[in-house]
Amino acid sequence: MLDLRDLLARVTLPQDLSRRGFLKVASMTAAMAAMSQARAKAGARPYIILEHAEGLIIGDPNLCMNCQRCELACTNFNDGKSDMKLARIKIGRNMWFGPEGVATIPPQHGNWGDNLIVQDTCRQCEHPVPCANACPKGAIQVDPKTKARVVKKDLCIGCKLCQKACPWGMMTFDEEEKKASKCFLCDGEPKCVKECPAAALMYIPWRDRSQEPGRRPQHGYIPIENADQCAVCHG
Repeated sequence: MLDLRDLLARVTLPQDLSRRGFLKVASMTAAMAAMSQARAKAGARPYIILEHAEGLIIGDPNLCMNCQRCELACTNFNDGKSDMKLARIKIGRNMWFGPEGVATIPPQHGNWGDNLIVQDTCRQCEHPVPCANACPKGAIQVDPKTKARVVKKDLCIGCKLCQKACPWGMMTFDEEEKKASKCFLCDGEPKCVKECPAAALMYIPWRDRSQEPGRRPQHGYIPIENADQCAVCHG
C-alpha cells in the first residue's frame, strides 16, 4: 500500500523538464503535502494505491456447462468445505444470463440469452481498488507472490463494507466465521481453472477489466475522509 507521500517519493522527473513544468509539478507537490498534513491532523487514513496483479481469471460463457465444479474447487481449497455460496467465482447466480439481466426462470429463447451462463470473476482492480479503500482496517492487501488482492482474516472485522464497495459483487462473506474473502488466485495456480472439465476458465496475464460495467448495483462506497484525495489523480 502506498500513501501519497510514498507515491511522490517514487516519482522520477524527466531531465528536460521545463521551468514552467517544474513550477507546475512543485505547486501540485506542495498542495498534496499540505493536504496530507491536514488529513494527518484529522486522523484520516491514507488513500490506498495497489500495484496490479500478475494475472487474473476469465471465463468463456460459450463453454460453461454450469456444473459448478469450479465453485466447489474454490471452497474446498480455501475453506475446507463444499459451500458454493462462499465461492470466489460466481456461476450459480448467473444461470440463464442474458442482455436483460439475471433470470431465475427456466431457460428460454431471446432476451435471456438461450441458457448462456456468464462466469463472474474478480477483476483484480489496479486503482482505485474499491474493496481495499472501503475496508476500515486495511485488511485487503497485496499477496507478495501474485500481487493479487487478498483479505487478511486476522484484520477483518466483518463489517461487510468491502461487499458494498465492489461493483461486481465479487466479495464473499462467511457467516460462521464473520469474515470476508475474495479471489487471491490460489497463489498463482487457480483451482477453479484446473478443475473445469470444459476448459471454460483461463488464467491469463493481468489486464484492466475495471472499466467493464458492473452487473450488480453499484454502491459507489468510499470513506468520506478519503474522498478529497481522488482529485489528485482524477481532478
